[in-house]
Parts: sequence; structure tokens; C-alpha cells
Amino acid sequence: MTQRLNYIQQSPELFKAYLNFSNAIDGGAIERSLLDLVSIRASQLNGCAFCLDMHVKEAKLHGERELRVYHVAIWRESTLFSPRERAVLEWTETLTQLPPHGVPDDVYERVRAQLSEKELSDLTFAVMGINGWNRANVAFRTVPGSADKAFGLDKAGLE
Repeated sequence: MTQRLNYIQQSPELFKAYLNFSNAIDGGAIERSLLDLVSIRASQLNGCAFCLDMHVKEAKLHGERELRVYHVAIWRESTLFSPRERAVLEWTETLTQLPPHGVPDDVYERVRAQLSEKELSDLTFAVMGINGWNRANVAFRTVPGSADKAFGLDKAGLE
């Protein structure tokens, strides 16, 4: 895979603003372990190799169990996720692949049963955030692992 262009160099002001947005999400109501699941699942659905590679490594550095990372793609069938985690993954999938008529009421009610209004709002911004990163990295074919040293991801020991 060859990167088409470096959007960070081409639009540094916009990159910095979007990075600030993402950093604000990290300080919100959704715990880090859930944000890792959101980033992994959205990146899988969007086919974003760069982001999937990055977030799997981050999850490992944050202490996530390897088998759970493998099971994110099959979360509905897996017994490794709590009801709260399942709700987060369902919301991530629904917002990443919006149905033609919007978010169904039953999905909203299931997710709302597990999250406060503040958490649901913050989760929505987290899904928006990773979907934006996915789109930029897919569009410009950012090479997986190309920023490992810069982000300290080489310490994950995944190669």
C-alpha cells in the first residue's frame, strides 16, 4: 500500500483542530476501554487498516485482553462483553452504518438502558470522531504502522 498524500502536512490547522476534538473525547464520560472498542469496531466496519492497526495496539497498551480484541468483530455471539459494552458496540455499528430511516427506537432504547444521557451524547461524539479519522485514512491510504514510533505504539509488541 502506498500513501496517496499526507493530509497532516497538507492541512495542519484542520488536523490540529480535529486532534483537539478527539482529545476532548478522551476526557469525556466514556471510559478508555469502551473508547478502544468503539475505535476498533468502527475501523473494522469502515475498512480502515491504519486506524484498526493503531487502535488494536492502543487497546493492548491500555490492558485490553487479546481474545476480546479478536472478538470485537463477533461481539453479538461472544460471551466476553458486558451489557454496557454490547450497547456501546451496537451504537457504534448503528451510527457507522446509518440505516435508511435513522436510528431505530429499539436500538436507542437498548443503548439508553445502559448509558446515561451524558454518556450517550459523549459516545455519539466518539463514534463521529473515529468515523472522521477512518474516512481521512481510507481516502489517502495511510499505511498501517507508519506512525507507530510517533504514537508510542511500537511498545505494544505487536508486529
